[in-house]
Amino acid sequence: MTEYYYNCGKVLGKLHQISKRYTPVHRRYSFFDKFNAEYIDKLIPDSLSLIKEKLVQILNILKGLDMNQETFGMIHFDYNDGKYSIDFNTGQITVYDFDNSCFGWYMYDLASLWTHGVGWTHSEPDAGKRRKFMNDYFETVLAGYRSEAKLEDSMLDRLPLFIQVCIMESIVDAFEVMQNIGEEPECDEELSYLIKCLEDDIPYKGFFHDIYSCEEPFEYEERNS
Repeated sequence: MTEYYYNCGKVLGKLHQISKRYTPVHRRYSFFDKFNAEYIDKLIPDSLSLIKEKLVQILNILKGLDMNQETFGMIHFDYNDGKYSIDFNTGQITVYDFDNSCFGWYMYDLASLWTHGVGWTHSEPDAGKRRKFMNDYFETVLAGYRSEAKLEDSMLDRLPLFIQVCIMESIVDAFEVMQNIGEEPECDEELSYLIKCLEDDIPYKGFFHDIYSCEEPFEYEERNS
């Protein structure tokens, strides 16, 4: 599994290194084209005013970050183990499903890997053991990544922020799905959990916090929307 974690990071690093040299003919959309205060205000009900405020706060922080060639470029925007296949004879990873690709910060894809990595230890009841696993897991991912691409420590320090951005994307996606199929907005246990994490500034998707339960992972009591 350690080899797999390393290769997972290595392939992502290779993708990002290619992106740094990429000049588009038909340019994909950029992060702020979709994620902006106007769209969030229109999409999310006014009854959820606090989460709307929190999302705008996150967007304002992002606007202050570097968007140079080493930090910002074409990203997969949905990189996880459901978006690539593995050759079990060689360990080679083949990435697909680039439908969500856009121009954004490379740290987003790394944060997405972190949030999906929790699945390897989500049933562990001890928060300290969960934290140790995630530290070891992500350290191995980063070693693979850095074998292919440069990553400044100043951007890595932003991991908690970009985990919040991953949560923001999940929240926006949930409301988009409801809108597209004509359903009234509602918050189930999973969406309520994500909203609670951002409203209360609970870091790391609540994975090391009292809000998390290994019996009902990433769920919180439903709320009215």
